[in-house]
Amino acid sequence: MLRFAYTTFTILAVLVISIPSKASPDTVGFREITIAASDGRRALAGAIWYPSKDTNPPIRIGENPIFFGQMVQPDANIQDGRHPLVVMSHGFGGNWRNQGWLAMALARAGYVVAAINHPGTTSRDLTAEVGSALWLRPRDISHLITSLTNDLAWSPHLDRANITVIGHSLGGWTALELAGARMDMDRMDDECKQHPEFAACDGIEELEVGRAPGDRAKLAVDLKDKRIRSAISLDLGLARGFTPESLAAIDIPVLVIAAGSPNPKIPKELESGYLIQHMPRALTQYHDLPGAAHFSFLPECKPNAAILLENEVPGDGIICLDGDAESDRAILHQQTITVILDFLHQLETAS
Repeated sequence: MLRFAYTTFTILAVLVISIPSKASPDTVGFREITIAASDGRRALAGAIWYPSKDTNPPIRIGENPIFFGQMVQPDANIQDGRHPLVVMSHGFGGNWRNQGWLAMALARAGYVVAAINHPGTTSRDLTAEVGSALWLRPRDISHLITSLTNDLAWSPHLDRANITVIGHSLGGWTALELAGARMDMDRMDDECKQHPEFAACDGIEELEVGRAPGDRAKLAVDLKDKRIRSAISLDLGLARGFTPESLAAIDIPVLVIAAGSPNPKIPKELESGYLIQHMPRALTQYHDLPGAAHFSFLPECKPNAAILLENEVPGDGIICLDGDAESDRAILHQQTITVILDFLHQLETAS
C-alpha cells in the first residue's frame, strides 16, 4: 500500500498510445472493457488479455515516456476451448495497466486475464469518499468474475472451475480477502501505533479507512469468493490487519511473493511474512524475490525514466528503481512469471 506521487506518474500511467506494428507471434488478444459495479453507482474500467491465433497487425498499449508498453491484437478472436481465468487487482494509486506484463505472459500460456481499476484507489481517482470503502475492492473483483462468466461472449471460453486472483500491494490485500482473510481495524490501529512507518498506515490515514460509523463492521465482513481456486499476492501491504484465525482457515492454495530488498515501509518479514506465519503450510508457498523492490512489479521503465520522474517530483524516481544497481526489472519480471506459472501448473497437475 505504498503511496505513489500523484503528478507526472499518475498522468503518464493512464496514457495508452496505439502504434501499429508488424504482426508478431508473441502478441495476444486484447479488449478494453467497462462494466457497472455491483452497486450500480460506479464504473469499473479495465481490460482483458486472452490467447489467440490471429495474426493481424498488433498495436502497442501502455506506452508513455516512463514505461514500455506491450504489443497486443485488439479485438482478436479468442482461441477455441475453455481457458482458466485470472483476475488481477492493482495497488494503491495504481491502475489496470500496472501488471500488463504479467497478463501478457499468462495469456500466452493459455489464460484469460482480466483487470479493472478500483474507484477511489486508482490513478487520478484517489479519494477518501470512495477509497475508504476498501471492502468494495474484493466485491468488485467478484463482480468482474460474475460479469465475465455470465457474458455470452466470454462464458463459453472460460473454465469456471479454474479461477485465480492475483494482486499487487493493496491488490494483494484484496486477493487475500477473496481467499477468506478477514480484516480487523482495531488490530490494524494497534499495528500502526507500533509501526507508524508502515506504508499501509499512511494509506489508511489518507483514505480515512474505518473512520465512518459502520465502516469497521463492513471491513470485517467475510468477502471470500468460493469460485476462486487459488490466490497470488505480490508484495502486499496491510497484511497485519488480518486476523490470525481467518488466515489459518484459508482453504485454497496461496502463493506469496515478496520483494526481497529491505523496505522499512513494507517490511517483508512483517507483511508477507505475517501471512506465512499464520496460513496453512500445506496450502501456502512463499517466494522471496532477490533484487526486487516494491515497484519492481510495475512495468519496465525506459532509460532515464527515474531521472525524469525525480526532476518532476522529488521522490518519484523510486518507481523505476529496483533493489540494487545489479537488478534488472525485465529479469525480475521473468522470474516472477516463472514462479507463478510453476505454481499454477502444480495446481493443474494436482487436479
